[in-house]
Amino acid sequence: MVHVLAGRTLIRPTDPERSRDFYGERLGLAVYREFGTGPERGTVYFLGGGFLELSGRAEVPPSPSVRLWLQVPDAGAAQEELRAKGVDIVRPPVREPWGLIEMWVADPDGVPIVLVEVPSDHPMRYRPGI
Repeated sequence: MVHVLAGRTLIRPTDPERSRDFYGERLGLAVYREFGTGPERGTVYFLGGGFLELSGRAEVPPSPSVRLWLQVPDAGAAQEELRAKGVDIVRPPVREPWGLIEMWVADPDGVPIVLVEVPSDHPMRYRPGI
């Protein structure tokens, strides 16, 4: 097995400044580090236990098969906060048949972002023997 020390999701946006505004200002992700200079500099954001890196520039948006899954403590509160910051809510929080509460937004290039609340009674919170 490969010994993985860290990982991150890398997105090459079509407009890096617009994407930095979205992820940093609108979603409110904290910056882990930045590298390079100018409008195409790289920015790495904290994503809970992982990272999201925006670097370089793409001519076309990422594939629609790319999606981000972000766990939040309260999807309703996240909806209010994001709406106040001008983020378009693609779908408001809904309790799915599998028990998670999911809300959908999209980044400026259309990358789907699922904000997920794990309710206290969901099996993902159950830890046998702990």
